[in-house]
Amino acid sequence: MAEDHDFIKLASRMALLPPYLFGRINNRRDELRKSGVDVIDMAMGNPTDPTPEPIVEKLCEVVQDPRNHRYSIGGGIYNLRREVARYYEREWNVGLEPSSEVIATIGSKEGFSHLCLALIGPGDTALIPTPSFPIHSHGVALAGGQYVGINVLDDEIFLRELDKLCRTLNPAPKVLFLNYPHNPSAHTVEQAFFDAVVPLAKKHELIVVHDFAYGKVCFDDYRAPSFLSSPGAKDIGVEFTTMSKTFNMAGWRIGFCAGNPKIISALGAIKGYYDYGIFQAIQIAAIIGMRHCGEFAELQARKYQRRRDVVLDGLQRVGWTGVESPRAGMFIWAPIPAEFSAEGSMAFADRLLEDAAVTVSPGAGFGPEGQHAVRMALVENRQRLQQGVRQIGRAFRQWREVATQGEAK
Repeated sequence: MAEDHDFIKLASRMALLPPYLFGRINNRRDELRKSGVDVIDMAMGNPTDPTPEPIVEKLCEVVQDPRNHRYSIGGGIYNLRREVARYYEREWNVGLEPSSEVIATIGSKEGFSHLCLALIGPGDTALIPTPSFPIHSHGVALAGGQYVGINVLDDEIFLRELDKLCRTLNPAPKVLFLNYPHNPSAHTVEQAFFDAVVPLAKKHELIVVHDFAYGKVCFDDYRAPSFLSSPGAKDIGVEFTTMSKTFNMAGWRIGFCAGNPKIISALGAIKGYYDYGIFQAIQIAAIIGMRHCGEFAELQARKYQRRRDVVLDGLQRVGWTGVESPRAGMFIWAPIPAEFSAEGSMAFADRLLEDAAVTVSPGAGFGPEGQHAVRMALVENRQRLQQGVRQIGRAFRQWREVATQGEAK
């Protein structure tokens, strides 16, 4: 066992990272599974469905070519960036210049964190939607900046608060991060929201960065708008997309940032010092995904919709009410029933894991605004999700019986 020496001191930025609550849940899940417990995982948004066959087949083909074994172009091969531009034109009527307005990233999370280094430094302030996906807040903090949250659940209030903060904060905020369809709350917006954000951002000289990871996972005829579709959006911002959710390529680690060429160039400069780009065979396979697998993406969205309906119906049956039906994404954001909410989301998630053998993400992991809610991922198949909700129902009954017995004493 290695000795512990006092002179091994970590950088001060490490103190900015709170305990990783999701890691605690995952570790306990793994312990239970090793002991033979069949834990149904509704915590992590990690797709379990396979990547489309045409993408896999293309990878198997091009991985044999030695030319693809070398370092690739850091920002992505031109044919991939051109395909992203064509994809945006086809899906959202957005024109992009492949050479200067598109860059490939190692998943959108890597791109986002490196973009924070390019845009934010000590003394800079970013505005983020809350509750927030952890990288949206901690990416800012690790870059040396500070962040101020705006509650994401009411669009009119959000826009008013955005304008107010830009007028009153000193120094004025530099960057606005957006994320629709939103993770974790699944909140969605219409194009008019972005149409209102752009002039506000220009008025207050605010850079806009939109995380569009769930843009193609939509239900009930809803179509998520692209920030870049709003007039003037490219003048002041960029948008991240990813192959992870739309094409079940989470483990492949490939995403994109598109929009303002100055911001794209800055991200490319940072990435040039941190990585050598994405394995070229994966880039070529991703082209096939965007070019030929659109129908698959639609089928996958319908699959998530059916899973959503199964879970919502089951929650209603076990008395878990007040849960809104999301129009997009792969999550359900569920306020904890009042009778079980006193101890907060972490304790509630722990109890579900121990007593129902079901994992959920504690809302506290997305900031204090999530303290009394949990996020449920729709990644398991419908049968397992049904079983999971039944097990939650049994746990609820047990907890109520114990509470009743305690009151009787």
